[in-house]
Amino acid sequence: MLRFTIGAAFVAVFLLSSFFIEPKPAAKTARENYQTYCSSCHGEKVEAFVDRKWKHGNTKSELITSISGGYPDLGMPIWKATLSATEIDQLADLILESLKNVDQYKFATKPTSNVFSSEGQTVKLDTVATDLGSPWGLAFLPDNELLITDRSGDIYRVSKNHQKVKISGGPTVLAEGQGGLLDVVLHPDFAKNQFVYFSYSAVKNEGDQKLSTTAIMRAKLAGNDLTDQKVIFEALPYSKTRHHYGSRMEFDKKGYLFVSVGERGNEKENPQSIANDLGKIHRLYDDGRIPQDNPFVNDKNAHASIYSYGHRNPQGMLYNQATGEIWETEHGPRGGDELNIIKKGANYGWPVICYGINYDGKPITNLSAKEGMEQPLTYWLPSIAPSGMTFVESTKYPGWKGNLLIGSLRFQYLNRCVMNGTKVVKQENILKNIGRLRNVKQGPDGYLYVSVENPGYVFRLMPVAQ
Repeated sequence: MLRFTIGAAFVAVFLLSSFFIEPKPAAKTARENYQTYCSSCHGEKVEAFVDRKWKHGNTKSELITSISGGYPDLGMPIWKATLSATEIDQLADLILESLKNVDQYKFATKPTSNVFSSEGQTVKLDTVATDLGSPWGLAFLPDNELLITDRSGDIYRVSKNHQKVKISGGPTVLAEGQGGLLDVVLHPDFAKNQFVYFSYSAVKNEGDQKLSTTAIMRAKLAGNDLTDQKVIFEALPYSKTRHHYGSRMEFDKKGYLFVSVGERGNEKENPQSIANDLGKIHRLYDDGRIPQDNPFVNDKNAHASIYSYGHRNPQGMLYNQATGEIWETEHGPRGGDELNIIKKGANYGWPVICYGINYDGKPITNLSAKEGMEQPLTYWLPSIAPSGMTFVESTKYPGWKGNLLIGSLRFQYLNRCVMNGTKVVKQENILKNIGRLRNVKQGPDGYLYVSVENPGYVFRLMPVAQ
């Protein structure tokens, strides 16, 4: 009897102890291992990390060698003692899969025809203007004429017969780096007042330093001359850098002028401070006065023209006629270009949150989201360098109706976003290898116009029957 009692007790203890044995942890996925072991050095998103020059090769065998053996003298740890051979193999596969995000933009050849086909729409390029450098801004004058700003400082008026005439009286610009003569818009009541607005990199000297900033000049267009020039906005402070000017302008239906200003490359000080104008979207009256319902107008420590902040380099902006919203694109660093809807007083996070990494391959931040900071409608990994943008409202392009078109500077194509409300549900690369696509606009004639850089052209997209 005792034998059975001891046996039963042993079984009971064995069964009870099994409840306290820790189960073997589930194997981590490759993405989880990347987050645990790699992200602190290479950034949160593997899709941003892979957009780089590979020193030691990017084939699977080369990646396995790099991960397993590391390069300790260069700061790359040895991982073969930490990760199993299977985990290293899966991590290499994750990197190879992520590389496809970059490879999709490696278009095979330059265009051999002026006809381009896409899903549901074929177009032919009709040349409107040639012999330009960087045609940054496009504005449509009455009688089917076009006003073009070239970053060099030149302004052109192009007739409906494609005759190009230079306009005199424009602002003095610093055409260095990313600066120069940038955007152009017409006053909503241009037919009566003839007011034209130019954004540009203004310049001044302080001691032995040449400084610049984003500024807005308003002038009257009289024939081929500008008169009554007035600077209505200067982003302060001036900076010695030559990049991240932002510089898009857009009027809304109430007549407010929105102006984008980049953070001038100083992300540590400018975009998160409302005590300066840099890394912001500003809202002005048409003469430069400050609307009294701007979000920070009663804050004595803030610049009253600020409408939103936390921006990096916003080079695309448009007014959505259907919704009354201002939409914006901005450049991220290596990855993390954004599409946003601009909200009054909102913080868009740069550089506290970001989906990209720095150009040297080091993380900028470990956060891609934070309470009180806006999330983009979508973001791009790798960076496409988005610039001008427009909604297709014309019936001339039934295959693109309602789509959002965004120019890519880096990969030289037009990015087509299929929209469902404010959600991007599909994207397509069109007009591949056409050139650094600086701007895209829909004209009053219902046709789409695009401008490309170096050599600079303006094309009209003519629908082709399919």
